[in-house]
Amino acid sequence: MTVYEELKARGLIAQVTDEEEISELINNGKATFYIGFDPTADSLHVGHFMALCLMKRLQMAGNRPIALVGGGTGMIGDPSGRTDMRTMMTTETLNHNCECFKRQMSKFIDFSDGKALMVNNADWLLSLNYVDMLRDVGSCFSVNRMLSAECYKQRMEKGLTFLEFNYMIMQSYDFYVLFQKYGCVLQCGGDDQWSNMLGGTDLIRKKLQKNAYAMTITLLLTSEGKKMGKTQAGAVWLDPEKTSPYDFFQYWRNVDDSDVINCLKLLTFIPLHEIEAMSDLAGSELNKAKEMLAFELTKMVHSEKDAKDALKTARGLFAAGGDIANMPSAEITKEQMPDDIITVTELLLLSGLCSSKSDARRNIEQGGVEAEGRKIIDSGETITKQQLTGDGIVLKKGKKRFCRVYLVE
Repeated sequence: MTVYEELKARGLIAQVTDEEEISELINNGKATFYIGFDPTADSLHVGHFMALCLMKRLQMAGNRPIALVGGGTGMIGDPSGRTDMRTMMTTETLNHNCECFKRQMSKFIDFSDGKALMVNNADWLLSLNYVDMLRDVGSCFSVNRMLSAECYKQRMEKGLTFLEFNYMIMQSYDFYVLFQKYGCVLQCGGDDQWSNMLGGTDLIRKKLQKNAYAMTITLLLTSEGKKMGKTQAGAVWLDPEKTSPYDFFQYWRNVDDSDVINCLKLLTFIPLHEIEAMSDLAGSELNKAKEMLAFELTKMVHSEKDAKDALKTARGLFAAGGDIANMPSAEITKEQMPDDIITVTELLLLSGLCSSKSDARRNIEQGGVEAEGRKIIDSGETITKQQLTGDGIVLKKGKKRFCRVYLVE
């Protein structure tokens, strides 16, 4: 099986412009390709994970990745998949986020000896003269065609700003620059980016009369990705300070039964024949596949030690008791316990197990909260300072979320 054939067999490829040419480039390790990442936060999240895995796969086959961070396009914001306009960020924030991305990407991509590049589109976009840009690039784009793109159509009813309307042109210009400066001939991205990516290939072909190609990858767990992007609290980050290795492990351990085999194909480097052998698993046997998925991805994003610790903690907790050393934890200060007591409702909120007090009360009323293995039935129940001293107490929400809460003296 060739590299390209394996990408297809794993379900990674959604659309391509020139399959025969792209297949030949990838299989022979001759493709310099790029994927863009807009620095909308100071950490990558699982929504970026599949793109990073694709870059790693293609680099392992001898191809050269370019990780493009959008210090320039990030000032506008991609309207794709959004119902509102992104919050405008300062240059300082964008630069900080770009630096954070670079550190995280280095765990996936080998940037040594020119094997991969990381570039920032602020280097060329911010110095452009507006009139020159319109004359040089704007004439290559049809407004009628742009408005027919899905990423714009879904925004037309609520209002699409002229600022956002320029995003497609700027992303297309990125590919145009990368083609000329680095010999980048292939752009990859999620299948929600197809219209923007076609703009880039068309621009190169019109301006330079040379071939450039586009390939989109299948978006993973779309409903989860949409939920994840709405609030920082709901995101699953690759930064261990934002999402602990244990919580990251649990995110993948808890994927829907219908998604686990697909996730193993898309995101792990486990041989396909081994994954196919698990496709008929069900019930408790399928849980073994989920553990394998969670372990492999935690090892890739964090470390093998973190993956082993998370697995040990998860198994111990579900077997009752267990090791609390690697469990997610939350500190409570004296100021948060003015009378040396605090309600379980408040602890659920402070620990991050619940998003609001109403969410906490609802979970308690539904019988989904335990403290130290005892079911909580009263949202007003209090925990004392003495109980939180030392190792504190273990809170449990639902079947699979735990947090150790303890007092900081």
